[in-house]
Amino acid sequence: MWGHLKKKFMYSQFRLFYFNSITMSNFIPIINEKAGVPKFLQLANAFADAVKTKELNVGDALPSVNELCAKCGLSRDTVFKAYSELKNRNLIESVPNKGYYVSSNTHKVFLFLDTLKAYKEVLYGAFRASLPNTISVDVHFHHYNAQVFNDIVRAAAGKYSHYIIMNFDHKKVKNALRVIDPSKLLCIDWKVNVPKNCSFIGQDFKKPVYDNMVKILDKLHHYSKVFFVFPEYTNHPKETIVSFEQFCRDFKLNYQIIYQVKEMNPQKGEVYFTVSDRVLAKLLDITHEKGYELGVDLGIISYNETPTKKYIKDGITVVSTNFSEIGIKMAKFIVEGEKFDEFVPTDILIRHSL
Repeated sequence: MWGHLKKKFMYSQFRLFYFNSITMSNFIPIINEKAGVPKFLQLANAFADAVKTKELNVGDALPSVNELCAKCGLSRDTVFKAYSELKNRNLIESVPNKGYYVSSNTHKVFLFLDTLKAYKEVLYGAFRASLPNTISVDVHFHHYNAQVFNDIVRAAAGKYSHYIIMNFDHKKVKNALRVIDPSKLLCIDWKVNVPKNCSFIGQDFKKPVYDNMVKILDKLHHYSKVFFVFPEYTNHPKETIVSFEQFCRDFKLNYQIIYQVKEMNPQKGEVYFTVSDRVLAKLLDITHEKGYELGVDLGIISYNETPTKKYIKDGITVVSTNFSEIGIKMAKFIVEGEKFDEFVPTDILIRHSL
């Protein structure tokens, strides 16, 4: 009993010492009256940014509600909403009779991906490894459902220090992203429905496909026909089809686009290019069943590198961007405040399957 009371007393003394050591900050944020972002969010984001840049440190006291009302021309309700938002982000805490102080320098990131696939794990692993432990990440998936995308983005608006979102081609996507402060938003992978003034890092699904096919032209001449399997269920950008067809026409290759997987009937002397790993698995099954030698009887090219493709059947040839590089740049957007508007290069990795 005495031990419990002693620990409680010592903890109380520690908190009293800590709170008495709080440094009063002179930081006063600037509110833009013409900005499309609500004033309470501007206020909350300004304090969050000040913590990130160490203009405010753990233990610093924030201006009182009355002081902010007077110096920023804000209502008490606006200031209270901003401080409540910061408390929800676990950045500040209120102390009775002492006001508000910075309790943590932890930042919370909203990461919104389409689906969980092997190459997304590579991207996320590189991203997480490049972030300090003081930054937490909430991961969500939209599965190309526009209503789910809209609902989750709107629910997340204003609750995170940064937003990293993988878009897709739907008008609701563009409208949904208008609720996010563009300075806090990074769109990744597919450059579609990207709002103005936000950052972007991704891959070009068109020209690099053409350029990389040129690199393997001599190998393709060993095959009688080139098939591009673009299944009806894929959400891969259609720009890749356009680029593939242009390449085949320019170099007079015998080719065909297959949209229905059931119509696929691989024969010796053919090469298959697919954007779907489900189709890749099907092609490998057929190769095994028919006793074909991969890279001799039948060629395969897959889209998007994964950790296992270099080992499957002595290696699958892939056209892929560098997902680790995208993940590292995502972290720079968070940690260093670096702005981006760029495509990460897409290359072909030639292996035994071709």
